[in-house]
Order: sequence, then C-alpha cells, then structure tokens
Amino acid sequence: MGLKYFRQIFMTPLFGNILRNTLIISFMKYVLMFPLFVLFAIALSEMRLHRARQFVQVVSYLPHFLSWVVIAGVWVNFLSPTRGAVNEIIGWFGGQPRSFMTGKGTIRWVLFFSEAWRSLGWDSILYFTTIIGISPSLYESADLDGANRPQIIRYIVLPMLLGPMSTMFILNLGYFLSAGFDQVINFTNPAVNSAIDILDTYIYRIGLQNGQYSLATAVGLFKGVVGMALVLATHVASRKITGEGVW
Repeated sequence: MGLKYFRQIFMTPLFGNILRNTLIISFMKYVLMFPLFVLFAIALSEMRLHRARQFVQVVSYLPHFLSWVVIAGVWVNFLSPTRGAVNEIIGWFGGQPRSFMTGKGTIRWVLFFSEAWRSLGWDSILYFTTIIGISPSLYESADLDGANRPQIIRYIVLPMLLGPMSTMFILNLGYFLSAGFDQVINFTNPAVNSAIDILDTYIYRIGLQNGQYSLATAVGLFKGVVGMALVLATHVASRKITGEGVW
C-alpha cells in the first residue's frame, strides 16, 4: 500500500519524458557548465590590471542578484525574432531570423546560456579565492625554474583547485534532479513545454494545481533519495580517487 503512489508515478506515460528532460537539463547545468566556472576564475586571476579585474567581477556578479522574472524578460527581448540582438547579428550575415524561445531544439540551450550568464561570476568566487590564496613562494619557485604561465596553471593552480572542485561537484550532484524550477517556469511556453517540463514543474502541476498531494510528495521523495544516493556515491568515489570528499 505504501508503494502505491510510486508505482503510479512510474506507470504514468508522461513521467518518462519528464524524467528524461530533467536528466538532460541537469547534465547541461551541473556537468557541462561546471568547467566554465573554473576557467572563468583562472582567467580572472590572470588579469593584470586591477581596475579591469574589479570591473569584470562586479559585472559578472550582478546577474546572480536578479530574479528569474527579470532574466527571462531580458533574454526574451535579446532573442526576439523581430528585434532581438542575436537575430540582428544573424541577419547581418545573411541568415534568417530564428525563434529560439519557441524551438524545441534551442530552448534547452537558452536555459544553459541564461543560467551560465547568471551564475558564472558568483559560482566562480570559491575558485578565485582559492587561486589568490596560493602562496607566492610557489609562483616564485616556478619562475626560477623557467615555467611559463600555462605550466604554472597546470602544475600549481589546477592541483590547488582540485579539492574545491571535488567538493562543489559532489554537492551539486545532490541537486541533479532539481533542474531549476524558477528558470523553467519563466522560460516555458506551450510550444516547448514538452522539451523542458521537469520534475519540479510536474510536482507543482500535480500538487498545487491539481491537488494530488500524495503523488507530488512521492515524486519529491524520489528526487530526494536519488540526490542523496548521488552525493554518497560521488563522495566515496572522490575519497578513493583524490583522497578528499565532502566529509
């Protein structure tokens, strides 16, 4: 009797598509996007002009404090097929305008790039502070040995970032089935809903809109159990590979 709602979830034809959407979008956000934060932190640390670096930091941090309502409005106008900047540029090269917001083949990438724009600066703070905390003596030794900047990054900076990277990657996997309710609910429309309908929007729809609270709770519990299993599995794997985990 206690598994009734779980059986009902997996027997629902729509659930397979929703789970697939969630996995694809989460993979794009938590795996494909992950290296961008590290690369941005390294690029930021390599900037020699202090004022320029401060300017880039402030500009990159600001989107994090905007709500998804505002961000969605910005991107809708930015990608508009009639007056959007992207389609204006495409037109300069002789291309035809595209409706990125209503295309099932492009909407997931819209989610990816809008999330990257919002999170790039903020999520790179940990890695940037790790880099600036590296002892100057290590850089001095590398200079004496004749190491160039790519070699310094490879043999000094990246090893120092391995610990924070492992920790953040493990913690992020705990949210792997949470593909971003606030973002998706603001970017969705009838033309692309089937391509970006995720577990969180499904829970919202069946729970708050349809009043099927038991079913929504079962989906939420499923999310939590999978997230916990992913954190534990990656923690154990990280301890074996790098000697460091979350705890």
